[in-house]
Amino acid sequence: MTTSQPSRTDARTSVETVFRLESPRIIAGVTRVVRDVGIAEELAQDALVAALEQWPRDGVPDNPGAWLMAIARRKAVDLVRRRENYARKLAEIGRDLSETAPPEEPSDPEDIDDDLLRLVFTTCHPVLSAEARTALTLRLLGGLTTPEIARAFLVPEATVAQRIVRAKRTLATKNIAFEVPYGPDREARLGSVLDVIYLIFNEGYAATAGDDWLRPSLCEDALRLARLLSALMPKEPEVHGLAALLEFQASRTAARTGPRGEPVLLKDQNRSRWNRMLVARGIKALSRAEATAVGAPGPYVLQAGIAACHAHAYSYEETDWRAIATLYALLAARAPSPVVELNRAVAVSMAEGPAPALEIVDVLTGEPALHDYHLLPSVRGDLLARLGRTTEARAEFERAAALTRNERERELLLERARECGS
Repeated sequence: MTTSQPSRTDARTSVETVFRLESPRIIAGVTRVVRDVGIAEELAQDALVAALEQWPRDGVPDNPGAWLMAIARRKAVDLVRRRENYARKLAEIGRDLSETAPPEEPSDPEDIDDDLLRLVFTTCHPVLSAEARTALTLRLLGGLTTPEIARAFLVPEATVAQRIVRAKRTLATKNIAFEVPYGPDREARLGSVLDVIYLIFNEGYAATAGDDWLRPSLCEDALRLARLLSALMPKEPEVHGLAALLEFQASRTAARTGPRGEPVLLKDQNRSRWNRMLVARGIKALSRAEATAVGAPGPYVLQAGIAACHAHAYSYEETDWRAIATLYALLAARAPSPVVELNRAVAVSMAEGPAPALEIVDVLTGEPALHDYHLLPSVRGDLLARLGRTTEARAEFERAAALTRNERERELLLERARECGS
């Protein structure tokens, strides 16, 4: 059964929207059957093409996600039968995919019946480089485009495209199992898995491109995966640290946009709209992280501590910025990066004033990785404005607006620039 026939434009928009939301699940589900992430992605794309052909003519199905999954599975059968090299995969599977459901996997107290999480661990296999693992998982699980991933990595799009192609080829040639590993193998992949989940959440929390500031579905997927991983690995402090960080960040979602979808900065947010249930979950997860930690806290535990400082403050002015600056200093020592240093500068500006913070930011202007990073001129513009150097501040905000690919963020930055000229 389908809905009434939409216009071709509306149908195409529906297809693209549904595919963006459902493609990770389709790829994960088909990968469980064909055991090859590259083939699974091709089948998902084939299902998208079928939807683009049929939905404008026949109407959008009542359950479009299930429709796409059914088409992808059906095409898997056709592909297996048509190509000789896929016949081997059919023999290994040992059944007719069109008539028989995938066999139940052996139950295990540590197993998670979640194809998305299984896909994360598979694409984070040690045979891939750290950069390739993250790029491939963001592509397949997060549904991000190559430009979006390049933005997240601060590297050229061609580099990301090459990483993805090579990663899929490596997984196929090495015949990597589609599984959640156990013991040492699981621990070896954990760091990449955490990084992937965090990057997926960040893309949903502040979209790199498009008309919307937030992409809630990505935040929800990342938060769900973090919670599942926390249940799977209760003795890993960094897992709990990531879960805590995402709970705290997600608690602000309702306050981060205005009536027209425009971004609302942290200092202007109505904190009564913060989700106190998620804050409580974050506090609980952070307590677990601290209880299981041995030695110095890891990067995600430190970031969760920073987020907790914001969550505990009833207003922007009451925030313990000195504690946040100290935590950022620890984070910079534990996991140094230009972005961490930029965030530390913001905390320093609130704890000690804009002048010492500007000294930190001015050093960062020479960092190649931040050359096209719009938040660098954005932060620098804010510091210059607070110092009364409005002409320079306006130029920085305009540069930041030119660099961002998110329309909502561009509008906000141009408004900041206009304020400096008034």
